[in-house]
Amino acid sequence: HAASKKPTLPEQVRAANDRFRNVETAVKEGYAPIPCTSGIEGGAMGIHYVNPTLIGDEKIDISKPEAVMYEPGDDGKMKLVAVEYITTKGPANLGGQLFSYSGAPNRYGLPAFYELHVWAWKQNPKGPFADMNPTVSCEHAHDMAN
Repeated sequence: HAASKKPTLPEQVRAANDRFRNVETAVKEGYAPIPCTSGIEGGAMGIHYVNPTLIGDEKIDISKPEAVMYEPGDDGKMKLVAVEYITTKGPANLGGQLFSYSGAPNRYGLPAFYELHVWAWKQNPKGPFADMNPTVSCEHAHDMAN
């Protein structure tokens, strides 16, 4: 019987946030959608459901991401693809993974902040912590596309 290895950060994030597979859970917990974010060079982040209370508290808690990201499907359903952790205090890290710096102005209307995307539910060819995912699309974001 081999010793079990420590779960990777994406595995830990998935275990801590799997409840968000149902978008209604995010809404009940105070998250609200902002328009689908597409990449300049293709790909997308999807629709962010953002929790302003969590953004304001400046705490990084693996089970309370500041944003939950969904890819809209052609059937109208939201598919959980990633979460995002956000703080204006930095440099920041989660499980040893450093956050990226994002200057102002930005999509959230925040002062400069630090962010970490974790693609825990959808494989990202650019890596599990990249901003954009080339396999995600805003094509079916109908009335929310930007």
